[in-house]
Amino acid sequence: MLPRFPAVTRSLSLAALLVAGPAAALELPLPPPGEDIVGQVHVIKAKYEDTFADIGTANDLGYLEMIAANPGVDPWLPGAGTEIILPTRYILPPGPREGIVINLAEYRMYYFPKGQSVVHTFPLGIGREGWGSPIANTRITAKTPNPTWTPPASIRAEHAADGDILPSVVPAGPDNPLGPFKFTLGVPGYLIHGSNKKFGIGMRTSHGCFRMLNNNVLELSKMVPVGTPVRIINEPYKFGISGGKVYLEAHTPLDDQGNPSVVDKHTAVINALLKREDLANNLRMNWDMVRDVVAAEDGMPVEIAVPTQGQAGSPMVSSIPAELQ
Repeated sequence: MLPRFPAVTRSLSLAALLVAGPAAALELPLPPPGEDIVGQVHVIKAKYEDTFADIGTANDLGYLEMIAANPGVDPWLPGAGTEIILPTRYILPPGPREGIVINLAEYRMYYFPKGQSVVHTFPLGIGREGWGSPIANTRITAKTPNPTWTPPASIRAEHAADGDILPSVVPAGPDNPLGPFKFTLGVPGYLIHGSNKKFGIGMRTSHGCFRMLNNNVLELSKMVPVGTPVRIINEPYKFGISGGKVYLEAHTPLDDQGNPSVVDKHTAVINALLKREDLANNLRMNWDMVRDVVAAEDGMPVEIAVPTQGQAGSPMVSSIPAELQ
């Protein structure tokens, strides 16, 4: 029993949890055909000076996903010896595993290199209130090292209203908000880029662009060619298969403008399930666990169904409790 961890986390295997030391860089082998889960959850012990921002930066994790995985822990002063969960296990996003996939609801990018059986995944800062990031199918149209920044009139006006007068052009360098590299997207006005601030990765902090840690954007710049497809989705509930069992990963839903959504969460999770036509029969659902996962929104895959081992089980969809329909 792990009393500090939430109930849904306790359902993870001990082998996944009780691993000392930081996670490796998030280049993960793809699962076998028909499976959807990559990575493992890790646990480390905080040092006195650690913060969630520091731990996240060191492990390619965003600030909000660290908070979601560690409820009740002070993100600014966890305390020496405190066990910290690193949520480095993921259900791959739905749809084709090619190019770049950005899931706004989890503040995370997945890159599937062509011809390789690996996935690279990185935390992202996305658009804040009033500056939502787009949902779109697009491509990388240009790559620019050491970019200058020409603030749009709307951003200059916003800063001016706060007494901060921006120059018409910000030169490349440590004070440039675009960091050391930018990718231009086919959606006009939107970029994937670095940052001149460490804080804010894995949060809603940008004017709609996608911010990365500088070491991550430089790593990505060496791998991703111009023309790479980019699929931007908003999927708070991901279902996946591993070892014949079904898992659910839940994040706080965002609306189309990137703000926390007031959507009926149970309806949303059922709609996400209905999209997975392959998850239809011969599985016994634990609907109590589904409720717990949806309530926790801790971003970690949790087992919610087991095979009926050839017996005539209730189809997943028809067995949905009335209060969840």
